[in-house]
Amino acid sequence: MGVSLLSSPAFPRVIILSFITLCLIPELTLASITRHYKFDIKLQNVTRLCHTKSIVTVNGQFPGPRIVAWEGDRLVIKVVNHVQNNISIHWHGILQLQTGWADGAAYVTQCPIQTSQSYVYNFTIIGQRGTLFWHAHISWLRSTIYGPLIILPKRGVPYPFAKPYKGLVPIIFGEWWNVDSEAVISQALQTGGGPNVSNAYTINGLPGPLYNCSAKDTFKLKVKPGKTYLLRLINAALNHELFFSIANHSLTVVEADAVYVKPFETNTLLIAPGQTTNVLLKTKPQYPNATFFMTARPYVTGLGTFDNSTVAGILKYEIPTNTLHSAASIKKLPLFKPFLPPLNDTSFATNFTNQLRSLASAQFPANVPQKVDRRFFFTIGLGTSPCQHNQTCQGPNGTMFAASINNISFAQPTTALLQAHFFGQSNGVYTSDFPISPIIPFNYTSSTPPNNTHVSNGTKLVVLPFNTSVELVMQGTSILGAESHPLHLHGFNFFVVGQGFGNFDSNKDPAKFNLVDPIKRNTVGVPSGGWVAIRFLANNPGVWFLHCHLEIHASWGLKMAWVVLDGKLPNQKLLPPPVDLPKC
Repeated sequence: MGVSLLSSPAFPRVIILSFITLCLIPELTLASITRHYKFDIKLQNVTRLCHTKSIVTVNGQFPGPRIVAWEGDRLVIKVVNHVQNNISIHWHGILQLQTGWADGAAYVTQCPIQTSQSYVYNFTIIGQRGTLFWHAHISWLRSTIYGPLIILPKRGVPYPFAKPYKGLVPIIFGEWWNVDSEAVISQALQTGGGPNVSNAYTINGLPGPLYNCSAKDTFKLKVKPGKTYLLRLINAALNHELFFSIANHSLTVVEADAVYVKPFETNTLLIAPGQTTNVLLKTKPQYPNATFFMTARPYVTGLGTFDNSTVAGILKYEIPTNTLHSAASIKKLPLFKPFLPPLNDTSFATNFTNQLRSLASAQFPANVPQKVDRRFFFTIGLGTSPCQHNQTCQGPNGTMFAASINNISFAQPTTALLQAHFFGQSNGVYTSDFPISPIIPFNYTSSTPPNNTHVSNGTKLVVLPFNTSVELVMQGTSILGAESHPLHLHGFNFFVVGQGFGNFDSNKDPAKFNLVDPIKRNTVGVPSGGWVAIRFLANNPGVWFLHCHLEIHASWGLKMAWVVLDGKLPNQKLLPPPVDLPKC
């Protein structure tokens, strides 16, 4: 039994095993090992922007501890809940082959962990390497409960690019509210209106010097000249896609959502909530006598209010030992700022995403499903629900905001869907009649919305036989304004075979699909006023969530789930639930 070997000193509560045993037995250094972590969910006072509040954390840390493992390792993570909130933790992007009970989506794959209770997440990392992350998957608790999940390639297996000088540098974006974020979503759902926007964006939990009362809370990345750094970017923000750039430096994109891509160079990148991107940063060959801002600000397509601010960190070069620099001269170094695209620059967003291509090499092939067994067409967008009797609502025309897929807004069950499926107790929990296409077709991207914008509510699922080849077209609607929606699928990576603007044309558009080297990922942006087509093989038994990773849209019901049935072979069947599976 082993544990995390690469947890940094900054994360002392994560258990660390000495290398001594492994050094005595060289064979073990090549073997997959089991790494144990303990997550204590506890309250911690944290101050940002001169506002101190008590937040829910893992081990008192904000952001939470970094998990590092190698491909093939087993992770055993005991989560103990010491707070009044129910909790569940999702290991975002981990496939969870046969271990759907460890996926962590509250009321989908498990009942949440209640106060004073615990649950052990036990899963093996199979066929994955790269940057992912973990976060709370209940209500809006992921605003403070999140952290990096770094998977290194199997020992002896090189990266498909030159080995970086340093490769464990997470840059994780978040959002900070001066008030309790649980109160923010509670108020929004009560009034039917939009939520109060965040007060700041953060890099590794720090808002940076462009906000008032925040200069001391700035992330600084110290680098040496003439080196290559692998930066692991993670968007853990709740409600905003982000542009990111480092002044006077270009970045080489080498991976997205823990899947290698054909490398390409860019000065700015776009990253949606739920997405990760690995980039190579080549530092300048000589000490530059300057420091450089790294900044992020939102890409905005919707009509609602948004956090129109900019988070900044600082890229700082180490001073060569053979030069004389006084403290005063270091403070006077020029500070360069990057240029970010305009807030609504959909043209940049489209060009950037179009550059993402799978490596599609002999070692890392792109096994795109060439034949399709089931085709689905889902509309993705906002809508309304009628105001409750004797209540005044703040949504459009006195209604309540809602969101839906094929006009069905997901009704959260009171027991876990996976349990209901596994024990054959779905009656009264869910039905298997989720529509494969909109019940009432309309001009989805017209500037004139349909007269009736009300959604229906239900816990409806799609059932797929094991190994079904699926093609799903997700069509954005312009009801209450066209908007980009980052959709995340649990339990699978999928190939993004096509995308476009306007209404999807089933006669013409499939001819333009890329079935050779499309990007493979777990979270994709449905373009504002457009559509995206994905393909995946349903070869992982369980119940798998598909939802918008803009947390407000998920709260409004923009989510559904797939049931993938067992296959015939033992390794094609969902394993029984663990004995400590939480009860609702």
